[in-house]
Amino acid sequence: MGTEKEFDRKVELEKEDGHVLHKRLSQVDPEMAAKLHPHDKRKVARSLQVFEETGISHSEFLHRQHAEEGGGPLGGPLKYPNSCILWLHADQSVLDERLDKRVDDMLAAGLLDELRDFHRRYNQKKIEENSQDYQHGIFQSIGFKEFHEYLITEGKCTPETSNQLLKKGIEALKQVTKRYARKQNRWVKNRFLSRPGPGVPPIYGLEVSDTLKWEESVLEPALEIVQSFIQGRKPDAAPVKMPYSNTENKRSSHMCDLCGRIIIGDREWAAHMKSKSHLHQMKKRRRLDSDAFTTIGSQSISPDRDKELEEKGSVGQNDEDLKSSV
Repeated sequence: MGTEKEFDRKVELEKEDGHVLHKRLSQVDPEMAAKLHPHDKRKVARSLQVFEETGISHSEFLHRQHAEEGGGPLGGPLKYPNSCILWLHADQSVLDERLDKRVDDMLAAGLLDELRDFHRRYNQKKIEENSQDYQHGIFQSIGFKEFHEYLITEGKCTPETSNQLLKKGIEALKQVTKRYARKQNRWVKNRFLSRPGPGVPPIYGLEVSDTLKWEESVLEPALEIVQSFIQGRKPDAAPVKMPYSNTENKRSSHMCDLCGRIIIGDREWAAHMKSKSHLHQMKKRRRLDSDAFTTIGSQSISPDRDKELEEKGSVGQNDEDLKSSV
């Protein structure tokens, strides 16, 4: 029951405007607010939820975890101290092909029937009540929302249109599956390889591009690594290393006044400064500044201005003539 209430509160917070939530978080936990983007409502809402339920800021909780014996950049101490991670990875083209085939296999195994049944039992009423939300619970899972148009129009449109929507859903499912696989790889790199330190287990890469070499490329090296850890000796294989910067801050907050955007992270900020959108805004600003300068310059040398100066000069000369005559 408690977990359900916590979830409901988080969902309730996420319904509010992101900037309003972020402003509220900055008042109770400025350190965490500086690390989170206003658009990242899930994390902002979670930090607010922690403070509301405990009276302690989320950032303070994290500091306490890091300070525990065995704690580190990943948080508190690991449950099993002498651990390692086996990371199976493949060439991107090979992985993409496998993921496409995986979707085809899921469809052949009855994915559409499962989706229709779930839609009829749990989703159709929500759509009729205009209360559907693909951002929470099972509804955010990959493989459901991609077929939304197909499911709500099946039997209500021509077979040709229905078939087109089905193909669209299948293609969307394949694309989002491949995108998620890339995200998982980035997560491994950012979570473990980019932040080495105490408490971060070593990562051992196992190449799985060629399944015909599974025994020699995956199984045997994996068994040797695990056996080495059990026996307390160093494995023959070397863990994966990735260049990283000790000074790079993944949670630094930058405000680009030119683009009106908040950028989180030093690397993201550097990328933004080189992005097409930012360079376009810079070019646009220079053009506006140049036009404004030209306008001011043209006003200073306009014929009317010259005439005005000439008249003033004539008045001055007449005064001098009058003085000399007196």
